[in-house]
Amino acid sequence: MERIFVAEDDESIREELKTLLEANGYKAVDAPPCDLALLDVNLPGENGFEICRKLRMHSDVPVIFLTARDSAEDEIVGFGVGADDYIRKPYNSSVLLMRIGRLLKRQFSPTTVRGLSLDLSSMSSEYGGRRTELTKNEARILACLMKKELCTKEEILEDLWNDSLYVDENTLYVNISRLREKLKGIGAEGYIRTVRGVGYRF
Repeated sequence: MERIFVAEDDESIREELKTLLEANGYKAVDAPPCDLALLDVNLPGENGFEICRKLRMHSDVPVIFLTARDSAEDEIVGFGVGADDYIRKPYNSSVLLMRIGRLLKRQFSPTTVRGLSLDLSSMSSEYGGRRTELTKNEARILACLMKKELCTKEEILEDLWNDSLYVDENTLYVNISRLREKLKGIGAEGYIRTVRGVGYRF
């Protein structure tokens, strides 16, 4: 079940959104980690633009602004800080659900780099027509490496921590070893290399 972070200062709208999302198979959460963020701009304390900017420092989850701020300038700022969509209130529930579904589908669509595919929706990897199942940790590690190519241990650990998957360095080493064996089993040997003193290269 995909988790949607709802940041909305109007309690009635927040409850309305949570009810809508949960009736359509999503889990509404009050803070990251999440699979998609639904942000108002006018929030007490930190505004939605700042929240989006901070999310983008460590995450590429889709972000939708849902706000009464309807000027072109605000929309430009929203996309500038990393939003994927900008919807003005009052919103149409069917359109909002369609846009959420489209972004989540894109987020979990298979990624292919140098012949190796990763599908986060099925937690599997494929190479040369051969497929292997992955654990959630293994899939997140592979996704991190495929995206950045060179990742420090700290970056991988932070990525897993942000997804509520706490691991330490020893556990990371075990997961990397198992992931390498699984990739070797489908003919994708040598894709993950250790960079001494730094981390891992894809």
